[in-house]
This record gives sequence, structure tokens and C-alpha cells, in this order.
Amino acid sequence: MTVHHRLRPGIRLLAIGSLCVLAGCAAPVPTGPPPAPSTLAVAQPSPTTTTPPVDGANEVGQVPVLMYHRIVAAPRSVYDRTPEDFRAELERLVAENYVPVTAAAYASGALDTPVGTHPVVLTFDDGDPTQFALTPDGVPAAGTAVQIMLEVAAAHPGFPAVASFYVNADPFGDPGGSRTIPWLVEHGMEVGNHTLSHANLRRAAPDGVAREIALGDRAIRLAAPGVEPATISLPFGIHPRDPAQALNGAAEGAEYHYKAALLVGAGPAPSPYAKDFDALRVPRIRSQGPTGEEARYGSSVWLDTLAATPGLRYTSDGDPNRVLVPAGAETSLAEAYRARALVHPPR
Repeated sequence: MTVHHRLRPGIRLLAIGSLCVLAGCAAPVPTGPPPAPSTLAVAQPSPTTTTPPVDGANEVGQVPVLMYHRIVAAPRSVYDRTPEDFRAELERLVAENYVPVTAAAYASGALDTPVGTHPVVLTFDDGDPTQFALTPDGVPAAGTAVQIMLEVAAAHPGFPAVASFYVNADPFGDPGGSRTIPWLVEHGMEVGNHTLSHANLRRAAPDGVAREIALGDRAIRLAAPGVEPATISLPFGIHPRDPAQALNGAAEGAEYHYKAALLVGAGPAPSPYAKDFDALRVPRIRSQGPTGEEARYGSSVWLDTLAATPGLRYTSDGDPNRVLVPAGAETSLAEAYRARALVHPPR
């Protein structure tokens, strides 16, 4: 199925999706007139800001949301990566000034990364033990994604071990997630919903959809009391027939309310401050090397594109109190963030 993903003016991705994009990744067409540039072109920072404007910052640029499944020595599909490949991709992100943030932080617009850096979201689906497992001593098992992230973070203090894990029932080979989910939460990771049984939500009746999501949500809360799951990764990237049901619903006395629903492909995501941001349809990039099946939609190619295309990726100005918009990109800003906007350089 063909998917069109809207990028900055003049750049367009034509991605061939598979199961992941049956629900569609395209952001809705905004309605009404765009905000007038003159209303955003503030010449000086507001009194709440603490730093001067930064040349080259662009907080309405694209954000890579990377998708991982298994980390194995012998990959069997394009969704698998070797431990060596995973480590190399993390080292590349370090070298290119990316800083990991959770999907919840991204979706809520709570991006507070150092000046000149780029947020990246590392996401893991299915709760596979190759992503995370605890030894009998309660430490991450060697060779798992979490242990590799911890090793890279120890070598590069500006690159924290932060990721979002989307789980089904009994994740990581841990019945109920009673050991693993609390550990992840206590160590700064996000644990999100991937439904109770990895269901194809398009095939389920509305009450079945609500049950799959609500009971998956409840399982996370039971494993780690006090945790409130904030985002959902849709199995196969497929929405229910009523897409809005992915974010809000209830079943068997359990409610769920999410900030965003993540798809399976196939390009970078809009800034949360951009009017192209669609909480129901957050695209992700499959972690993949530069060759092989559909490599042009994988992380190696997309990270190359983001690095090589001026003004395409999100670059922080280091001040969380404002949203810095490059002059000429004012109309890409969402209405909700106009009060925090600073156009730089001022016209």
C-alpha cells in the first residue's frame, strides 16, 4: 500500500508500507488560514527564557522515532538486528548529537535537550527477552538491548539510556512483568501498551478493541503500581476501525487515555510543535542497515537524509520555555505553541 508522508516544503517521501501502514500515516490536512508570520516574529526572547536565540536551531524539524524488535546474533527478518549493529547505531546517534527521549516526552512536547542536539526516540515492540531480561541477581542480562544502552550511556554521559518499551502480557519472558517492568520504570524507561495479546485491532469489534487495550494497560499498572501508561504502539501499525479508539476507551472497569499512537513505518515524525503532528499517527523508522529489503525506508538511509538535508531535522535551542522557529517556517507551527514561539533570525 502506498503511503505519503508530508515533510518540510519541497521534500516528500513516498514510502511503500506493508502491514504497518494499513491505517495510513499521512497527517490530516490543516484547516483554516495559517498563522500570520508577523504574529510570530518576536524580536526578543520572552521574560521566561534564559538563553539568547541560537542560529541553526529548528524546533519544528523532523524527529526520528526508531523501531526495534529483536536483538539477535542471527537475524531472521528485517525486524531483527545484531547486538553489534545495535551498538553501532547507538554510537552513530552519539556522534551525530542525538539525545534519547521517551515517546511520552516527545508526544507531550516536553522536549528539553541541550542546545544543538537532536531528540531521538528509541522504541521496542513485543517485550522480547533479547531487548531486556534480568539475571537472578537483578541486573540486565549481557547482550540485551538494555545492557548495551547502559554501556553506551556510561561511555557517553550526554547520551542517557532512555527508551520506550511496548509490551503485551508476560513481557520479556517474565510472568506479568512483575520483575522487569518495575526495573525499567525505576531506571527512567517508558513502558507503553502493545495490547494484551498483540491483536490486529482492525479485525476486532469495538468491545474487543477496548478489551485488548484496556486490559493491556491494566497489566502494566498491576506490574508497577503508580505507573500510568502514556502511549500505545499499535500491533502491525493497524488502527481499529474507529481510529480514535486507539487513544481513549474502557473495558471491564479499566480506562485508558494516551497521548499518542505509534505506527510501524516509514519515515521521521513531525515535531510535536508542528501542525503536521498527529497524535493518532506517529510514524516510526525501522532500524535497518543500508542494504537489503526496503533499506531505503530504514534507519541508516533516513539518518543519512536527516544529516544531509539542511533544516530538515529538529535541532534544539536549549531553552525549554520557547519554541524556536527558523525564519520562513512560521506557517509550520501548530496554533497551540504560538505563544511560546520565537522566530529567529527576526524578520
